[in-house]
Amino acid sequence: MSDVIESTRLFLRPFSSTDAESAYRSITPSLTRYMSWEPPASPREFADVWQQWIQAYADKTEFVFAIREKQDRGFLGLVGLHGAQEPSPELGIWIREERHGNGFGREAVASVFVWASANLGCANFIYPVAEDNHSSRRIAESLGGVIVDRRVTPKYNAVVYSIRRHTRAG
Repeated sequence: MSDVIESTRLFLRPFSSTDAESAYRSITPSLTRYMSWEPPASPREFADVWQQWIQAYADKTEFVFAIREKQDRGFLGLVGLHGAQEPSPELGIWIREERHGNGFGREAVASVFVWASANLGCANFIYPVAEDNHSSRRIAESLGGVIVDRRVTPKYNAVVYSIRRHTRAG
């Protein structure tokens, strides 16, 4: 199983300590308005989180990848596969705000979808998203996702998409 995922414009590799500063600087209150979590209060608080990601990756229970542009290796955001040993692992994504609208999120999610299908045998994925986050909803729908659940979270109302492996994701 390769730990590096490449797509047309992106280079995804497991999150590491060298990604921490770029990621921390990119996490803003406006970026996280549609996420279940708030921005970390300090680099130390963020370190507590990303160190858990690295351990979970080693344990093969969660896979968080740093997204970088192939062209210049510039940091774009993070994409993850959470609950990797569950029957329907959860896909998640965030892209730096100043890079929104370029299709990087869809390309990264599709790449992890294909990677997880091939390397982990995942056949079905869930993709929870805030009802009002139309950009993320378009990602799920472009991958053939269908709404299978609705949730109320402390921050927003969410819809949960199911994306199946037989769906075209490339």
